[in-house]
Amino acid sequence: MSNPTVVVHDAPEHAAHHPMLQHHFDNMEQQKEASSLGMWIFLITEIMFFGGMFAAYLVYRYWFYNEFAWGSTSLNIWLGGINTVVLICSSLTMAMAVHAAQLGMRKLLISFLLLTLGLGFVFLGIKAIEYTDKYKEHHIPGQHFHFGEVKMIDGSTVDVEHKVDQRHAQIFFSLYFALTGMHAMHMIIGAGLLTTLIIMAWKGKFSATYYTPVENIGLYWHFVDIVWIFLFPLLYLISRIHIK
Repeated sequence: MSNPTVVVHDAPEHAAHHPMLQHHFDNMEQQKEASSLGMWIFLITEIMFFGGMFAAYLVYRYWFYNEFAWGSTSLNIWLGGINTVVLICSSLTMAMAVHAAQLGMRKLLISFLLLTLGLGFVFLGIKAIEYTDKYKEHHIPGQHFHFGEVKMIDGSTVDVEHKVDQRHAQIFFSLYFALTGMHAMHMIIGAGLLTTLIIMAWKGKFSATYYTPVENIGLYWHFVDIVWIFLFPLLYLISRIHIK
């Protein structure tokens, strides 16, 4: 008795995997959605972190309004304003970098990433100038802290030594350095991430079908910019004292 003929059909060929698809994802769309979800969850934790610091600033500002008003007046509004413009421009260049990545335009992507990185360094350089000024004015909280004079926006100087409580003034500057220092740290991390993106783009890692890291780091950069948009009026503008 002859054995029945068994017909074996060729299994359908699986579509070629994208070289950047990780083994634990079924496809690029699933990988992108998971990465985006992870980034948004991370940003929510960052919002809660900065939100707590903002709340602390507002509570102490309510308690020690006079010292916070004079402390705010002592900050260089011009440098703070320039930094605000710099970060807004960096958000634009970062958005253009994401758009270039979506179109698969490698050279344009690298150019916009370099512009964003350059603007980030400009921000950090200006912030370093501000910190240096505060050091020279003895506004760094600690043993040598002394809040004696405030330079007004018109260039005049006001003696505030007997107008403020030095301990309460230290609270203002402690929160100022905590808030702007944490923001600067996030900027430095962002600069490192941008440098990594530039290297990856130079090696041709991104295309119109894979640009998730550019998109996610773009979200991070925009978040850092938005934090400064809140910091600038909170620290530099609200309750400034104007003397005619």
